[in-house]
Amino acid sequence: MIRRVPHCSHWGAYTLLVEDGRIVGVEPFVHDPAPSPVIQSVTEWANPERRILRPMVREGWLAKGAQSDRRGRGRERFVPVSWDEATDLVAGEIRRVARDHGNESIFAGSYGWTSCGRFHHAPTLLKRMLNFAGGYTGHVDTYSIAAGPVILRHTLGDERACGGQSNTLDTIAAHSETLVIFGAMSPRTAQSEAGGIGAHHLVGYLRAIAARGIRVILVSPFREDLPDWVRAEWWPIRPNTDTALMLGLAGEIVLAGRHDADFLDRCTSGSDRFLAYLRGASDGAPKTADWAARITGLDAEAIRGLARRLVDTRSMITASWALQRAHHGEQPFWAAIGLAAVAGQIGLPGGGMGFGYGSLGGVGAPFVTGKSPAMSQGLRPINSFIPVARISDMLLNPGGSYTYEGQDRTYPDTRLVYWAGGNPFHHHQDLNRLSEAWTRPETIIVQDPMFTATARRADIVLPATTSLERNDLAGNKRSDFILAMGKAIEPLGEARSDFDIFLAIAGKLGVSDAFSEGRDEMGWVRHLYNESRDHAARQLAFDMPDFDTFWAQGYAACPVERNHTYLAEYRDDPAAHPLNTETGRIVLGSETLARLGYADCGSHPSWIAPAEWLGGAAEGELHLISHQPNGRLHSQLETAPSSRADKRSGREQVRLNPVDAATRSIADGATVRLWNARGACLATACLTDAVARGVAVLPTGAWFTPSGNSGLDLSGNPNVLTLDIGTSAFGQGCSAHTCLIRIEPHGTAPDAIDTYTAQLTEIVPV
Repeated sequence: MIRRVPHCSHWGAYTLLVEDGRIVGVEPFVHDPAPSPVIQSVTEWANPERRILRPMVREGWLAKGAQSDRRGRGRERFVPVSWDEATDLVAGEIRRVARDHGNESIFAGSYGWTSCGRFHHAPTLLKRMLNFAGGYTGHVDTYSIAAGPVILRHTLGDERACGGQSNTLDTIAAHSETLVIFGAMSPRTAQSEAGGIGAHHLVGYLRAIAARGIRVILVSPFREDLPDWVRAEWWPIRPNTDTALMLGLAGEIVLAGRHDADFLDRCTSGSDRFLAYLRGASDGAPKTADWAARITGLDAEAIRGLARRLVDTRSMITASWALQRAHHGEQPFWAAIGLAAVAGQIGLPGGGMGFGYGSLGGVGAPFVTGKSPAMSQGLRPINSFIPVARISDMLLNPGGSYTYEGQDRTYPDTRLVYWAGGNPFHHHQDLNRLSEAWTRPETIIVQDPMFTATARRADIVLPATTSLERNDLAGNKRSDFILAMGKAIEPLGEARSDFDIFLAIAGKLGVSDAFSEGRDEMGWVRHLYNESRDHAARQLAFDMPDFDTFWAQGYAACPVERNHTYLAEYRDDPAAHPLNTETGRIVLGSETLARLGYADCGSHPSWIAPAEWLGGAAEGELHLISHQPNGRLHSQLETAPSSRADKRSGREQVRLNPVDAATRSIADGATVRLWNARGACLATACLTDAVARGVAVLPTGAWFTPSGNSGLDLSGNPNVLTLDIGTSAFGQGCSAHTCLIRIEPHGTAPDAIDTYTAQLTEIVPV
């Protein structure tokens, strides 16, 4: 008899069909108009091939503890231990480090996408446990978007414009006449959402945009960053020069005397400083179409025409999260604000600017006005943190200084790393530098369902269940449903849920009562749902079903806001609706940043050449950009059918323009080597004219598989090549997914998947 189990993942909601303890089918959520095909691959989580099946300890660490040879990580064999011994060791290390070095020496990095569940959310539960045990050093912001929120908090007063509460796409589809997309607006990335998603809306909105005949311009080095049926004009810009194009457009408007002086005077501060820069007063270079064309590689006359149209029509500027994930990543977001302000479009239906449309599934969709289900981390007893992508800096420079949002701060002396539900050896920059930094802590604990490259480099490994093996619920501000996640199968091996693992450790630390609050798994799931239901009824007069009804049907609709125009009330009356900025207005010229005097983040939006770009490339170098692949999210489901469909020869495909390939004697399907001074990896060449000349595109997420002592990654992980530098001294965001490389034919090489499995067998006991 088949049992039907409602469930959800980052790719959306679905029903699992279970027979005799085995998943035999996956059906999409009935209310999802565009379900992701990746949901058909979630059964891969039940495959034991790469699962962690029992608690284990690295052989050298088990013998010598914190005094072990840390370079044995990833090389020495693991020794199986009981759960009781494993949790004793973990609790003992937490107590030791806190006692001898202080809780700030415990780094709870745990940037994790293990599950979309709001209860069994591994990073949250880890931080909750450690907060009750005296605290930890954490991180702020995310790898996906860090520089963007920092500059938006400073210039707009909060980060709503990049978190899904700028103009909703329904109002863009109804009112915009010109839509300029910087980066992407792709159903590929809109498949996923951090807390799960019930309905995927982007395709429907894009079809409405195409049907209305809105003029759409895609500014990107990769034509496939927008579906071809949208019929957009493709402007193949040089990577990381979007800021220059935005400034050139704004400069043309200003030089023509067509800027909205009334809006700038009423609604912005520091615009005189910004306008002077556009006119060339500070550097002698007026920001014209010709100036922008020289930097971006685009046509100057086309830029002039677009500048006129941005004023003549209702115009909307969108920028992907990817734009700020680069050196000086604050600038394209700030420049987009400056351009929209100069054109006078902010606060008008279908006008202005917004960030991240398509970067996740819910950005631009109707957003939830009620309370989303969320597990509390508890109160933080210490305020120790680093910017999210500065992990290697922290580990390599204990006591070193750094800046963040104008503060001078110091890196802690990290002795213990506890990572739950994430894989920095996928998403962190310059993996060879991270490998060196990883040898510095005395102890590394990794808790995960999968034997990732990070788990392989741990001292203590704790096997966690996947969402298929426990009960949970999904939901967030960008999903119009709360979704049940029922347990479909029994745990594999000795795996335990994240809650049960942390509860056992909390017990040995003497904080289990505070950690659990007397609730078990279903008690917490029920409690989190009822918090959202009660808030909707009390604050919004919105009726949601009781918990038992919700759990049985698998979903509950949430109160949402549609047809939202960002900053409409502010535009109408800035004095009555001040922003939380230094002046209460949109900041185009910042007194704070002028006072700080950072060379890499000045007092107004500026073009600052990045450390690596085609304008400074040596002969033969290409600009590598990386994006999310079609068939997985980050490194999740990397060996599932949906992911393998985009691979060739067991590794990722690098997309190249045929002209660039021909000059390097690279044939379609050939194995190629990508390299620079930081590292090297292999990939399979895919030739396409959808990639601009001088550019290579390699997806993220391949499981890091270095070959012996050579350091050559066999799988095609682009982060062996990327720079490990902050976006600026102000934002300190992630600068990954963009760098200069060289590429050449390599010949034959071992299959990346088979090689990883062989390496895993060498260190994991059978």
